[in-house]
Amino acid sequence: MSRIRDTFKKEKAFIAFVTGGDPDIDTSYELIKTMAASGADIIEIGIPFSDPIAEGPVIQEASLRALKAGTTTDSLFGLVEKLRKEIEIPLVFMTYMNPIYVYGTERFMKRCAEVGIDGVIVPDVPFEEKAELAEQCREQGIDLISMIAPTSKERIETIAREAEGFIYCVSSLGVTGVRSEIKTDIGSMVKHVKAVTDVPVAVGFGIATPEQAEKMASLSDGAIVGSAIVKLVAKYGKEAAPYVADYVKSMKEGVRRA
Repeated sequence: MSRIRDTFKKEKAFIAFVTGGDPDIDTSYELIKTMAASGADIIEIGIPFSDPIAEGPVIQEASLRALKAGTTTDSLFGLVEKLRKEIEIPLVFMTYMNPIYVYGTERFMKRCAEVGIDGVIVPDVPFEEKAELAEQCREQGIDLISMIAPTSKERIETIAREAEGFIYCVSSLGVTGVRSEIKTDIGSMVKHVKAVTDVPVAVGFGIATPEQAEKMASLSDGAIVGSAIVKLVAKYGKEAAPYVADYVKSMKEGVRRA
Protein backbone atom coordinates (compact mmCIF):
# COMPACT_ATOMS: atom_id res chain seq x y z
CA MET A 1 0.00 0.00 0.00
CA SER A 2 1.28 3.46 -0.88
CA ARG A 3 2.29 6.14 1.59
CA ILE A 4 -0.65 8.21 0.32
CA ARG A 5 -3.18 5.48 1.20
CA ASP A 6 -1.51 5.03 4.59
CA THR A 7 -2.00 8.72 5.35
CA PHE A 8 -5.77 8.41 5.10
CA LYS A 9 -5.74 5.47 7.54
CA LYS A 10 -4.67 7.78 10.36
CA GLU A 11 -7.38 10.45 10.03
CA LYS A 12 -9.14 12.61 7.50
CA ALA A 13 -6.55 14.40 5.43
CA PHE A 14 -5.90 18.04 4.74
CA ILE A 15 -4.18 18.34 1.36
CA ALA A 16 -2.47 21.64 0.58
CA PHE A 17 -1.36 22.92 -2.83
CA VAL A 18 1.36 25.40 -3.71
CA THR A 19 2.79 26.39 -7.07
CA GLY A 20 6.43 25.34 -7.16
CA GLY A 21 8.82 28.24 -7.68
CA ASP A 22 6.34 30.98 -6.76
CA PRO A 23 7.81 33.49 -6.07
CA ASP A 24 11.08 31.48 -6.15
CA ILE A 25 12.45 28.04 -5.29
CA ASP A 26 13.83 29.07 -1.88
CA THR A 27 10.45 30.43 -0.79
CA SER A 28 8.71 27.26 -2.01
CA TYR A 29 11.10 25.24 0.14
CA GLU A 30 10.19 27.28 3.23
CA LEU A 31 6.47 27.21 2.42
CA ILE A 32 6.32 23.44 1.97
CA LYS A 33 8.29 22.81 5.15
CA THR A 34 5.98 25.23 6.97
CA MET A 35 2.81 23.60 5.64
CA ALA A 36 4.03 20.15 6.69
CA ALA A 37 4.85 21.43 10.19
CA SER A 38 1.47 23.20 10.42
CA GLY A 39 -0.68 20.13 9.78
CA ALA A 40 -0.83 19.45 6.05
CA ASP A 41 -1.05 15.68 5.58
CA ILE A 42 -0.23 15.66 1.85
CA ILE A 43 1.23 18.50 -0.22
CA GLU A 44 0.63 18.99 -3.93
CA ILE A 45 3.36 20.91 -5.75
CA GLY A 46 2.22 22.50 -8.97
CA ILE A 47 4.71 22.40 -11.82
CA PRO A 48 4.29 25.82 -13.49
CA PHE A 49 2.99 25.62 -17.04
CA SER A 50 2.12 28.31 -19.58
CA ASP A 51 -1.33 26.85 -20.36
CA PRO A 52 -2.78 25.31 -17.17
CA ILE A 53 -6.30 24.63 -18.46
CA ALA A 54 -7.77 23.44 -15.15
CA GLU A 55 -6.59 26.49 -13.23
CA GLY A 56 -8.29 29.79 -12.52
CA PRO A 57 -6.58 33.20 -12.56
CA VAL A 58 -4.93 32.84 -9.13
CA ILE A 59 -2.91 29.74 -10.02
CA GLN A 60 -2.39 30.86 -13.63
CA GLU A 61 -0.72 34.01 -12.33
CA ALA A 62 1.36 31.97 -9.87
CA SER A 63 2.57 29.79 -12.75
CA LEU A 64 3.61 32.87 -14.70
CA ARG A 65 5.48 34.29 -11.69
CA ALA A 66 7.30 30.99 -11.21
CA LEU A 67 8.24 30.71 -14.88
CA LYS A 68 9.50 34.30 -14.93
CA ALA A 69 11.61 33.46 -11.86
CA GLY A 70 13.30 30.73 -13.91
CA THR A 71 11.59 27.68 -12.39
CA THR A 72 12.15 24.48 -14.35
CA THR A 73 11.07 20.88 -13.91
CA ASP A 74 14.63 20.00 -12.89
CA SER A 75 14.71 22.77 -10.28
CA LEU A 76 11.52 21.32 -8.78
CA PHE A 77 13.03 17.85 -8.69
CA GLY A 78 15.94 19.42 -6.83
CA LEU A 79 13.50 21.11 -4.45
CA VAL A 80 11.80 17.81 -3.62
CA GLU A 81 15.15 16.10 -3.13
CA LYS A 82 16.10 18.79 -0.62
CA LEU A 83 12.70 18.64 1.11
CA ARG A 84 12.96 14.88 1.56
CA LYS A 85 15.79 15.47 4.04
CA GLU A 86 13.33 17.45 6.17
CA ILE A 87 9.80 16.04 5.76
CA GLU A 88 8.24 12.61 5.39
CA ILE A 89 4.62 13.31 4.40
CA PRO A 90 3.49 12.37 0.87
CA LEU A 91 4.38 14.85 -1.87
CA VAL A 92 2.45 14.93 -5.14
CA PHE A 93 3.19 16.75 -8.38
CA MET A 94 0.24 18.46 -10.06
CA THR A 95 1.12 19.01 -13.69
CA TYR A 96 -0.03 18.68 -17.28
CA MET A 97 0.92 16.17 -19.94
CA ASN A 98 2.97 18.62 -21.97
CA PRO A 99 5.73 19.16 -19.35
CA ILE A 100 5.89 15.39 -18.75
CA TYR A 101 6.04 14.64 -22.48
CA VAL A 102 8.72 17.26 -23.13
CA TYR A 103 10.82 15.92 -20.24
CA GLY A 104 10.24 12.33 -21.39
CA THR A 105 7.55 10.30 -19.64
CA GLU A 106 9.83 7.46 -18.55
CA ARG A 107 12.58 9.85 -17.46
CA PHE A 108 10.08 12.03 -15.60
CA MET A 109 8.64 9.13 -13.60
CA LYS A 110 12.07 7.70 -12.82
CA ARG A 111 13.14 11.08 -11.49
CA CYS A 112 9.94 11.32 -9.41
CA ALA A 113 10.80 8.00 -7.79
CA GLU A 114 14.42 9.01 -7.21
CA VAL A 115 13.59 12.24 -5.37
CA GLY A 116 10.65 10.90 -3.37
CA ILE A 117 7.47 11.99 -5.15
CA ASP A 118 4.56 9.75 -4.12
CA GLY A 119 1.98 10.60 -6.78
CA VAL A 120 1.10 12.71 -9.80
CA ILE A 121 -2.10 14.46 -10.83
CA VAL A 122 -2.44 15.21 -14.55
CA PRO A 123 -5.81 16.92 -15.16
CA ASP A 124 -5.62 17.02 -18.97
CA VAL A 125 -5.17 13.27 -19.45
CA PRO A 126 -8.61 11.63 -19.85
CA PHE A 127 -9.17 8.23 -18.26
CA GLU A 128 -9.42 6.64 -21.70
CA GLU A 129 -5.95 7.92 -22.69
CA LYS A 130 -3.99 7.26 -19.50
CA ALA A 131 -2.54 3.81 -20.35
CA GLU A 132 1.02 4.85 -21.22
CA LEU A 133 1.27 7.26 -18.30
CA ALA A 134 -0.24 4.71 -15.89
CA GLU A 135 2.25 2.06 -16.98
CA GLN A 136 5.22 4.34 -16.33
CA CYS A 137 3.78 5.31 -12.93
CA ARG A 138 3.30 1.65 -11.96
CA GLU A 139 6.85 0.77 -12.96
CA GLN A 140 8.21 3.45 -10.63
CA GLY A 141 5.73 2.95 -7.76
CA ILE A 142 4.10 6.35 -8.30
CA ASP A 143 0.35 6.74 -7.68
CA LEU A 144 -1.49 8.23 -10.66
CA ILE A 145 -4.24 10.20 -8.91
CA SER A 146 -7.60 10.02 -10.70
CA MET A 147 -10.07 12.90 -10.82
CA ILE A 148 -13.86 12.72 -10.90
CA ALA A 149 -16.13 15.67 -11.59
CA PRO A 150 -19.87 16.42 -11.43
CA THR A 151 -19.99 15.61 -15.15
CA SER A 152 -18.33 12.18 -14.78
CA LYS A 153 -21.65 10.43 -13.96
CA GLU A 154 -21.62 6.92 -15.44
CA ARG A 155 -17.81 7.06 -15.80
CA ILE A 156 -17.36 7.42 -12.02
CA GLU A 157 -17.41 3.66 -11.41
CA THR A 158 -14.95 2.97 -14.23
CA ILE A 159 -12.53 5.61 -12.98
CA ALA A 160 -12.88 4.55 -9.34
CA ARG A 161 -12.13 0.88 -10.02
CA GLU A 162 -8.65 1.71 -11.33
CA ALA A 163 -7.87 4.53 -8.88
CA GLU A 164 -4.67 4.68 -6.83
CA GLY A 165 -3.57 6.73 -3.83
CA PHE A 166 -6.69 8.84 -3.49
CA ILE A 167 -9.45 10.05 -5.78
CA TYR A 168 -9.60 13.80 -6.38
CA CYS A 169 -13.29 14.73 -6.30
CA VAL A 170 -13.79 18.03 -8.14
CA SER A 171 -16.48 19.91 -6.25
CA SER A 172 -17.50 22.38 -8.95
CA LEU A 173 -17.63 22.80 -12.69
CA GLY A 174 -15.05 25.11 -14.21
CA VAL A 175 -11.51 25.94 -13.10
CA THR A 176 -9.85 26.17 -9.70
CA GLY A 177 -10.58 29.17 -7.49
CA VAL A 178 -12.18 30.24 -4.24
CA ARG A 179 -15.98 29.86 -4.17
CA SER A 180 -18.39 31.30 -1.64
CA GLU A 181 -20.66 28.27 -1.92
CA ILE A 182 -20.27 24.71 -3.18
CA LYS A 183 -23.58 23.48 -4.58
CA THR A 184 -22.60 20.08 -6.01
CA ASP A 185 -24.06 17.03 -4.26
CA ILE A 186 -20.68 15.82 -3.02
CA GLY A 187 -22.25 13.22 -0.73
CA SER A 188 -23.82 11.37 -3.66
CA MET A 189 -20.60 11.48 -5.68
CA VAL A 190 -18.59 10.05 -2.80
CA LYS A 191 -21.16 7.31 -2.12
CA HIS A 192 -21.03 6.37 -5.79
CA VAL A 193 -17.25 5.97 -5.55
CA LYS A 194 -17.36 4.11 -2.23
CA ALA A 195 -19.73 1.54 -3.72
CA VAL A 196 -16.94 0.24 -5.97
CA THR A 197 -13.63 1.01 -4.21
CA ASP A 198 -12.03 1.58 -0.83
CA VAL A 199 -9.59 4.14 -2.26
CA PRO A 200 -9.95 7.38 -0.21
CA VAL A 201 -11.80 10.33 -1.72
CA ALA A 202 -10.74 13.94 -1.10
CA VAL A 203 -12.66 17.01 -2.28
CA GLY A 204 -11.08 20.03 -3.96
CA PHE A 205 -11.83 23.12 -6.12
CA GLY A 206 -13.30 26.09 -4.29
CA ILE A 207 -12.60 25.25 -0.63
CA ALA A 208 -11.28 28.27 1.23
CA THR A 209 -12.63 28.43 4.80
CA PRO A 210 -12.35 26.05 7.77
CA GLU A 211 -16.14 25.69 7.66
CA GLN A 212 -16.05 24.57 4.02
CA ALA A 213 -13.18 22.19 4.79
CA GLU A 214 -15.14 20.71 7.68
CA LYS A 215 -18.23 20.22 5.54
CA MET A 216 -16.38 18.64 2.61
CA ALA A 217 -14.33 16.39 4.90
CA SER A 218 -17.50 15.28 6.68
CA LEU A 219 -18.76 13.98 3.32
CA SER A 220 -15.45 12.41 2.24
CA ASP A 221 -11.97 11.44 3.46
CA GLY A 222 -10.35 14.85 3.18
CA ALA A 223 -10.23 18.37 1.78
CA ILE A 224 -7.89 19.90 -0.81
CA VAL A 225 -7.05 23.60 -0.83
CA GLY A 226 -4.99 25.43 -3.43
CA SER A 227 -6.09 28.87 -4.60
CA ALA A 228 -6.58 30.27 -1.10
CA ILE A 229 -2.97 29.37 -0.21
CA VAL A 230 -1.62 30.67 -3.52
CA LYS A 231 -3.44 33.98 -2.89
CA LEU A 232 -1.51 34.36 0.36
CA VAL A 233 1.73 33.72 -1.49
CA ALA A 234 0.74 36.30 -4.11
CA LYS A 235 -0.01 38.85 -1.37
CA TYR A 236 3.01 38.31 0.90
CA GLY A 237 5.61 36.89 -1.50
CA LYS A 238 8.84 35.85 0.20
CA GLU A 239 7.35 36.72 3.60
CA ALA A 240 4.32 34.42 3.16
CA ALA A 241 5.40 31.48 5.36
CA PRO A 242 3.91 32.62 8.72
CA TYR A 243 0.61 33.62 7.07
CA VAL A 244 0.40 30.29 5.27
CA ALA A 245 1.24 28.48 8.53
CA ASP A 246 -1.68 30.12 10.37
CA TYR A 247 -4.02 29.38 7.49
CA VAL A 248 -3.01 25.72 7.20
CA LYS A 249 -3.45 25.25 10.97
CA SER A 250 -6.99 26.66 10.79
CA MET A 251 -7.91 24.47 7.81
CA LYS A 252 -6.52 21.33 9.44
CA GLU A 253 -8.62 22.07 12.50
CA GLY A 254 -11.67 22.34 10.26
CA VAL A 255 -10.92 18.92 8.75
CA ARG A 256 -10.37 17.44 12.22
CA ARG A 257 -13.79 18.66 13.35
CA ALA A 258 -15.34 16.58 10.58
